[in-house]
Amino acid sequence: MSGVNQNSHQAPTLWHPLHTPTFRNLLAADLASDIGTFIQGVGAAWMMVSLHAGPLYIALIQTASALPFFLLAVPAGVIGDIADRRKLILFAEIWMACVAVVLAALAIAGRLSPILLLILTFAFAAGDAFESPAWRATLPELVPHEDLPPASALNGIEFNFARAVGPALGGVVIALAGISTTFAINAVSSIGVIAVVARWQGKTRKRMGPRETLDGATAAVIRYVRYSPALRTILVRSGAVMFFASGLLALLPSVAHDVSKRPTSYGFLLGCFGTGAVLGGLAMQRVRERCSTEQVVSGGVLLFGISTVAAGLLRVLPMLGLSMLIAGAAWIVFVSFFNVIVLNQTPDWVRARVLAVSMLVFQGAMAAGSAAWGWLATMTDTRIALMWAGAGTIATTALGLFLKLPDAPVDVTPWIHWRLPTILNQDSSGIEIGPILVTVEYDVAPEQETAFLKSIHRYERVRRRDGAYRWGIFRDLEYPNRYVETFLTASWAEHVRQHERAIRADRAVEERVYSHIRGTPTVRHLGHVETES
Repeated sequence: MSGVNQNSHQAPTLWHPLHTPTFRNLLAADLASDIGTFIQGVGAAWMMVSLHAGPLYIALIQTASALPFFLLAVPAGVIGDIADRRKLILFAEIWMACVAVVLAALAIAGRLSPILLLILTFAFAAGDAFESPAWRATLPELVPHEDLPPASALNGIEFNFARAVGPALGGVVIALAGISTTFAINAVSSIGVIAVVARWQGKTRKRMGPRETLDGATAAVIRYVRYSPALRTILVRSGAVMFFASGLLALLPSVAHDVSKRPTSYGFLLGCFGTGAVLGGLAMQRVRERCSTEQVVSGGVLLFGISTVAAGLLRVLPMLGLSMLIAGAAWIVFVSFFNVIVLNQTPDWVRARVLAVSMLVFQGAMAAGSAAWGWLATMTDTRIALMWAGAGTIATTALGLFLKLPDAPVDVTPWIHWRLPTILNQDSSGIEIGPILVTVEYDVAPEQETAFLKSIHRYERVRRRDGAYRWGIFRDLEYPNRYVETFLTASWAEHVRQHERAIRADRAVEERVYSHIRGTPTVRHLGHVETES
């Protein structure tokens, strides 16, 4: 399971979440599981090398690991928001354990082929893809609210400590006990997580409105991202960076093999990368206090690009290790900041889904980039592919000129302030009537018409983001100062949810609209009437 990274804190605050037994046990079990996963990752990559599969197949190992996040992230996020997250996590962990057992058995029997290895790697990653959105969204259930930032930081440190230790152990295991042992170790490492999750009693989430359907919840997150400019900026920036940055991790096995034929060299380089990530995570808070989000992210991306170019030029293992140390520190900086920005822009009701969309873009770009750089390395040379990937990574910093990252968090606290009328049909079927037409009449001062229209169109984005599938503004032809805002929701249940989805950050938008009108708006709710022909 992958944790969510936040800024690091001073020692007393950082370790305080460990006083919560469930979080402490999950973190320890997760550390063992992640180390096992990284050990298996080294074994899978080196298995491809030993099978003489070529750079393309080696790079496709990373594609097989990332592609399930692209295909399954959104359904997983939707299910993580509307179903029991604990059961979902438990199912995913059992699935990954079973796949790991099959991998170990086939490896020990000598029956693994490049294609079969890719298929099973994909199946293992599919379990992780289904689990990750629910796991990240569950963090507030594990620790008190005040412990969320340090708990998130501990998750990031845990994951990158596993990244530092796991690959190095993987290289040692391959050298001492053979490649098949790495798969067996991963199968055993998942037992702890399954045991802790099985004993954990998750909290029952309370909903004021009716439960969302799978289709409705999927449409809701697509709509939310579409009408959230800050989120779109984050997704574009992270996708562009990851497409180019994936080249280094995808081609690192080939680089290690070219420099040294020993499996420990690949583990050493990945260990340096993970160590750099841990050091970068610990130093991140100090950097954040001195620089803006844009400066920190762009600086991290720039350093990573330079390290990628260096990996294409250097052929001495210690110097490559130093380059990976810098790359790891840069990686954790921009990846964790992308995650933090997403969390700061997203309310709880849609958080798992938005995280899933972020993972879809992140992992989809990584999968596509890994395949592209592997193909380029096959057609030309690993050095050339790495230099182009590094140059592309550096070039993405130019996106900051016109797609600036938001620097301040948004107040996503629920703001339930609109009066919800009592509908005539109060039985259980009443919530499904629809579509619902909502009209809001405004009396606009003549001198405020231009400013009002500008403000109301900003309000459109809020209406559509939270549930409206059609919106319009009309002017009364008989009474020119009267404007009528209209919007449609799919059902009464969806309109109830629309009331619950408002956040305090929307207050400024609403107040700006109200500053241009006289009196109080008149709101009406109309249900669609079926007529016989």
